[in-house]
Amino acid sequence: MTPPTPPRALEVAVAAAEAAGQIVIESFRQPQEITVKGRGNLLTETDLKSERFLHETFRREFPDCAIMSEETAADTAIDGWVWVIDPLDGTKNFTAGIPHFCVNIALCYDGEPLAGVTYDPNQRECFQAERGGGAFVNGQPIHASDKPDVVSSVLGVDIGYDNERGRAVLEMVNRLFPRMQGLRVSGSAALGMAYAACGRFDLFIHRYLFPWDIAAGMLLVQEAGGVATSETGQPIDITSKTVIAGGQRVHADFLEWQRAQGPDFEST
Repeated sequence: MTPPTPPRALEVAVAAAEAAGQIVIESFRQPQEITVKGRGNLLTETDLKSERFLHETFRREFPDCAIMSEETAADTAIDGWVWVIDPLDGTKNFTAGIPHFCVNIALCYDGEPLAGVTYDPNQRECFQAERGGGAFVNGQPIHASDKPDVVSSVLGVDIGYDNERGRAVLEMVNRLFPRMQGLRVSGSAALGMAYAACGRFDLFIHRYLFPWDIAAGMLLVQEAGGVATSETGQPIDITSKTVIAGGQRVHADFLEWQRAQGPDFEST
């Protein structure tokens, strides 16, 4: 049985995300050291500064909770209470001067997200959700798309850093196009999930995720009345590599189309 969420968890997470977002935005388009971790995968001084701040905040406020974070604590086990943090999601956008990135925070128990925050410091938008409490942006309720099918929908995708998985996404788009209203490549998995939660993306697809990318977004989409599954429609958790997330009807229509592609259309 999942215990109740610690008091003030969401309140603290919102305040921490907004403060970390301020750290990030103050460094945006400013000179700084950049480390290349892989193709398209970068690490900046700002990632580390934001992460240090968030670690200090959650260790002080919730000393009994573990912390998993992208840059310095990626191997933390998901057992028990764990804060799952991405201090700067969309680092490639950030370093390119593209104003589309965020701070992503979730509190999970045994891998189940119970509170989540995605904060976009460029738009000053705070997406937040608590299990059973609905989903909101800047205090206003949000709802996933009610579009009936893919052909009437805007799809968001991301390619990620794995070459084969990226090719699988491009192949999917190649087969699907033009059976859609539009296609957007976000560059931030966390904002892609948040946009799916509020219906800006009718459907969002990604095939190379990590817990800090997906934990908050899973909860946002579900609490907004949407659905988030694997590419085969199976339940996911924060360790899942793939996600299809968005409105229930467009999600079902996409899965039906994908099944019709046959067994050769398997993601890696």
